[in-house]
Amino acid sequence: MWWALCAVLLFSITIISWRPEANPNTVKINNRDSSKQAAAPKSLFEQYVTTLYQTANLEQSGLAFPVFEKAVTGFLNLKMANMLPENSSVLTVIDFTKSSREKRLWIIDMLTKHLVLNTWVAHGQGSGKDMATQFSDVNDSHQSSLGFYLTDNVYMGKHGRSLRLNGLDEGFNSTARARDIVVHGASYVSQKAIEEMGHLGRSFGCPAVAPGVRDEVINTIKGKTVMFINGNDPSYTSKYLDESAISNFIPDSTTALSMTTYGTR
Repeated sequence: MWWALCAVLLFSITIISWRPEANPNTVKINNRDSSKQAAAPKSLFEQYVTTLYQTANLEQSGLAFPVFEKAVTGFLNLKMANMLPENSSVLTVIDFTKSSREKRLWIIDMLTKHLVLNTWVAHGQGSGKDMATQFSDVNDSHQSSLGFYLTDNVYMGKHGRSLRLNGLDEGFNSTARARDIVVHGASYVSQKAIEEMGHLGRSFGCPAVAPGVRDEVINTIKGKTVMFINGNDPSYTSKYLDESAISNFIPDSTTALSMTTYGTR
């Protein structure tokens, strides 16, 4: 009887202390590993932007990294929202925090990672003289409007060959089409104008470029490509600057444009 009781007790202890052997195919993830995984997409995004910035020599051309990062954030969010054609790889950045005497328009090919063009661009006469300091989406304000745009069709207007723009940021540039805010050439955008006036001439709110590069600009960015206009306005916000939306995605390294969900293909 005594030996039977001992056997039962020994069996019970063995059952209680036993643990199943770990599956060699199972990856153990502790809290530290989880935080690293969560941080990985953000880190990869920053690496992606930095690589583009350096490869295209954008610092040497005068484009500030924070402005470029904003533009790329919007570009990728628009890409993920299927608002761009699949083969769209052109990004235009305008930085109105810079003097009109500087070449403050950049056209970047995101696929080939190179700077296509860096040139002058005018701001609206209601926004300021040399520096653009005021921005509006109101008709007849003759002010420039900040934010993200999609380029549209080419047409012949009062300024000759011009390119229509559709503003995407409600309250900041969404009336661009109604205001006839377009890309066009203007003689007051030139080195001569800078020498005579100390700054470029100004438009009624359009991002006007020099006549000599008008066709190159229009032909390169027409047909639903992204334009981002940056400026000193603390009130400016955009849903396309939401980094949390793109933090779960990684640009495909082969195209730099096709987006893949983190951890899947």
